[in-house]
Parts: sequence; C-alpha cells; structure tokens
Amino acid sequence: MSQAQPYPIGNPGQPWTADERAQWRARQGIKRSYAEAVLSRLDAIDTTPQGFERLQYGALSYDEARYPLLAFRSANWQGNLPCALVTGGVHGYETSGIQGAIDFLQGPASAYQGRVNLLVLPCISPWAFETINRWNPLAVDPNRSFYSDSPAEESAAVLALLEQLGIDFDLHIDLHETTDTDASEFRPALAARDGESIDLWEHIPDGFYLVGDTENPQPAFQAAVVKAVEEVTHIAPPDSDGGIIGERLEQHGVINYPVRKLGLCAGITDARFVTTTEVYPDSARVDDANCNLAQVTAICSALDYLLAGRA
Repeated sequence: MSQAQPYPIGNPGQPWTADERAQWRARQGIKRSYAEAVLSRLDAIDTTPQGFERLQYGALSYDEARYPLLAFRSANWQGNLPCALVTGGVHGYETSGIQGAIDFLQGPASAYQGRVNLLVLPCISPWAFETINRWNPLAVDPNRSFYSDSPAEESAAVLALLEQLGIDFDLHIDLHETTDTDASEFRPALAARDGESIDLWEHIPDGFYLVGDTENPQPAFQAAVVKAVEEVTHIAPPDSDGGIIGERLEQHGVINYPVRKLGLCAGITDARFVTTTEVYPDSARVDDANCNLAQVTAICSALDYLLAGRA
C-alpha cells in the first residue's frame, strides 16, 4: 500500500485545530439540492397508498428550514410482525444509498406492508448530500459517531429517534458506497485531520460488497444478499492480498467490521441480521440506475431472508 498524499490543509503529523476545521469548512460549497433531489421525491410518497406515515425526527442546526430529517414508518404497525430498519445517506456523498432507499419506498416496500414493520431513514446527512461530503460541517464523520453524547448531530438525531420509538429490530441494512474519491479526497483528508499516516488501499473495489458485523457475522444471511445482488450487478473481487479495502475477505463479496466499536450506523440496534451495503458507482460497468437497483435488491433480499426464517 502507498501513503496518502499531503493534504492542502494543516501540517503533517499535527491534528487539526478549530482553525483548520474552519478552513476545511470554507472550502465546501453546495453542489446539488436536497430539496430538489430528495425532498421532492419523498413528498411523492407521503400518502397512504404506500402504507407509510411520515415522521420528521429533527432538523440540522446548520439550516433547520433547509435540512429537515425525515423517516418513514409503516402506518399499520403490528406487534406480531418482525421489524426492519433501512438507513441511507449516513455519508451524504454516497448517492445510491439515498436514492435506492427512496426507490424502495416508492416501489417494492408496498409488497412488505402487513408482513414486516418498516422504518426507513433515507437521508441521514442532508448537508453532506448537498456538498457531496463524507463529513458534516464540523469535519466529523457521522458514521464513526453513533454513540452516546455523539459529536455529530446527524447521528445523535437518529439515536434519539430510536430511543423514542423503542423498537426491537430484527433486521438493519445500512446503504453505502465506496467511491474513487475515498482514495483521492476523503482518506487523505482523514489523515490530515487526525495528524496520522494512513495507508491507501491497493485499489477501490470494482463492484458491490457487504460489510458484516465481526461480533455477529451471520454468514448465511450475508451470502443470500450477495447472491441476490449478483443477479443485477457485479460483485467486487478480492485484491492481490485476498481482501477488500485492507480487510480479510470472509466469503464472496463480504468483509466484517466491529461495527459498535467503530461507532458505525450498523451497530445502533440489537438486530439479529445486520449488514452494510457498498456499491461502486465509478465502475465502467454500471450507471446510476444500476447502482440504485443494487441497493433496492439488497433491501428486498434481506427482508425476504428475514421472512423466510419466520415461515
């Protein structure tokens, strides 16, 4: 592995101070519209035929009017049904996680009404969506911040919602992407922010893969999701060391992380079945529609696996 290139903010080996974080924030700008690309699509499903009720569980303090935080919950919630959580947009730049969650709400989700209680959070980090960022404006990664007294208000809002609802989930699927900018921008920025040396991955995985939970791997569940997604897009091959992004390959298209220890979104419930999707949108073999379809297929196959186990 090679070392990350020097970043234009800060001094090598020295963690950022508030001044460097402010410099980073000043470099960010709006590149797309949350209202147009996300809220307008969510407005179209805010009706009873889809079987959901719309919840606003907060708003980001950066601009509360611009960044409402929305969730969709099965309107006919039944205590005897399994419960599933779908989260997208923890990293706002990972577009298919957001659009795939919305595609699911607008289409296949209706087939699961009366069979599964669903809670869907399509875009957890709307400021990062608009600025195409991994971090929030404070240079904090929401997907390393899902713990008590979180430094990321995006993460804290989700945790507060789940505490308020008090749901025991059977399944949680968190929708993500691994992009070329992970290597060109976000990992070098991370190294600079923390004053550390970070090895670059050998290559960005060309294809879909899953991240399971080291403490609760559920290999048969992960394999079922990969098998279903492989019908609509290609699965990432291992690198020359037999792994993916520096992690050991557990099985075809699956690596594991200690999700709770790292403060990841995938660790916020006690669900039996937990996985994080990773789509590669920069592949020459896919387009936006295919990436979104991969996310929808992953959601549906996860739900189908859950239901099959209860049959």
